[in-house]
Amino acid sequence: MISARQIPEEEPDFPAPTANDYISPAPRVSVQAFCSTAETAAAAQAAGDDRRLAKVHLTVKMGGIAAAIETYHTQPTPNVIILETEANNDILAGLDELATVCDPGTRVVVIGGANDVAPYRELVRRGVNDYVIGPVGPLDVVRSICSLFSASEAIAVGRIIAVVGAKGGVGASTVAHNVAWAIARDLALDSVVIDLDLAFGTASLDYNKDPVQGIANAVFSPDRPDTALIERLMAKCTDRLSLLAAPATLERVYDLGEQAFDAIFDTLRMTTPCIVLDVPHQWSGWARRALVSADDILIVAEPDLANLRNAKNMLSLLKAARPNDHAPLYCLNQVGMPKRPEIDAKGFAKTIESKPIASIPFDPKLFGTAANNGQMIAEISARHRTTDLFLQIAHRMTGRSEIKKPRRSFLSPILRKLRA
Repeated sequence: MISARQIPEEEPDFPAPTANDYISPAPRVSVQAFCSTAETAAAAQAAGDDRRLAKVHLTVKMGGIAAAIETYHTQPTPNVIILETEANNDILAGLDELATVCDPGTRVVVIGGANDVAPYRELVRRGVNDYVIGPVGPLDVVRSICSLFSASEAIAVGRIIAVVGAKGGVGASTVAHNVAWAIARDLALDSVVIDLDLAFGTASLDYNKDPVQGIANAVFSPDRPDTALIERLMAKCTDRLSLLAAPATLERVYDLGEQAFDAIFDTLRMTTPCIVLDVPHQWSGWARRALVSADDILIVAEPDLANLRNAKNMLSLLKAARPNDHAPLYCLNQVGMPKRPEIDAKGFAKTIESKPIASIPFDPKLFGTAANNGQMIAEISARHRTTDLFLQIAHRMTGRSEIKKPRRSFLSPILRKLRA
């Protein structure tokens, strides 16, 4: 993709994800950056630690375009070259000389200054794929590299939403399943729920499905899972919602490697706009990786001290591991349980330094009926307050603004009959 854009000096703090800020991860490629300033070199080095460049082999060198030309006289060129222009240098002449030593198919990103006079059209004619006006930050470098490998801006690349409990038994799976239902039904996004609790997962029960195959078949497949295999393993819940169910059996021990689910997630990203991960409450290598690599994270907590401590620890770690992403969001569940002392939303917000996006009330009859019937809350009571809360969470997690429905007048039925 070829684009020119003005990059702001500082990336603003984003309070919540939006539909237009998504950056799809880059594939397994090699990138070499030739910088002229220490600031740009530091930004490129920091970008290499971003989750979206986890598969990218990034090397940062100094010297600008002159160093690149000297290097590629004796070495093959990588998949992507990032060049920072130097003041008063003729970038067009440098690109012409670089072309003599550059392998076909190599993509070039130029970081220029505000005073550069090279016409953008001339840069494009010389094979420049992206032009960014400095100074740049780590997220600018990430966005530029990833945009080179986006097939088309019109094609939605799958967005992963991870839902996890701050403590066991807080109802994170129930929240994940109902939010996924709202995303598929009310937001009309094709979605997949992946139950990652292989031993004790409840997604198949909540959706009233009994699939013979599921996520375990893909994880333990001797071959890399492709789209055809994933499609065969998914159970259809609605027209827009599918399920990769957990086996929920104890015949084997699920000691999985850190990258056990990477190939499955990558395959689903290519075909499904929204992937909801039901992450169990455990701290293993693969669970941490699933959270860190997700596009958006929702932590579900009950209003007590242990949940407050765990939620704060998880938020702090995930913020540090994802410096260029939105901060994870959290919600409170089972609020208002009779005779239980609770920490209210203000207490959580004061300690965690952010407000919960929702407080879901304790309603054992409603949730118990839904669980026993294998139904979602919206199926039990479409106009219940909790149904609206799950829809609000779906809007926040997907970055889609809520569509306000027109207010109906009590005269509407009469007017409709008169028009007929």
